Amino acid sequence: MADALPSSPRGPGPAHSPAEIAASWRRERPGTPTESIEIVTPIWWLAKLFADDRNRALRDAGIDAATLDLLSVIRRSGPPYTLSTRELARRTLVTAGAISQRVARAEQDDLVERTPGPSGSRTVLVRLTAEGHALIERSVDTVLGREATLVSCLSANERASLIELLDKLMADVRQRTVHEAR
Repeated sequence: MADALPSSPRGPGPAHSPAEIAASWRRERPGTPTESIEIVTPIWWLAKLFADDRNRALRDAGIDAATLDLLSVIRRSGPPYTLSTRELARRTLVTAGAISQRVARAEQDDLVERTPGPSGSRTVLVRLTAEGHALIERSVDTVLGREATLVSCLSANERASLIELLDKLMADVRQRTVHEAR
């Protein structure tokens, strides 16, 4: 098991490195598979650090993660910044019920507007309002600017290599976990 992200008496960061955690398991339980620790543990720790930092940036921008997700999907769709609720659910990977709740909240805040789809269909279209458009523009700059700063220690080549490796790992883990979950 990977240790939680503890504080270190040596300064900010974890008290034990992933290498130290793996070595401890090998010492205490020879034969225990430890090859993943130095990959998975930093990913978990980075995920927590990124999530905490993103939540602070979202708070500063005056938006929550669910609303950012909703408005971002609509904004990325291009003009006229309108999508059906079905398409929103598909693109955000949340249920139709969750989309309905997100849209209702955003509509109350005048960030989106719901309209009926083409006549005779049960489709509901969701469009960004001027206020929603302005909020997503500010929020995206805040969040993505902050995240760009967080990865700025990596060179362009290092980022490209990391993207390639993460894509490879993500595809394989997704295939293994989906296959094994059946």
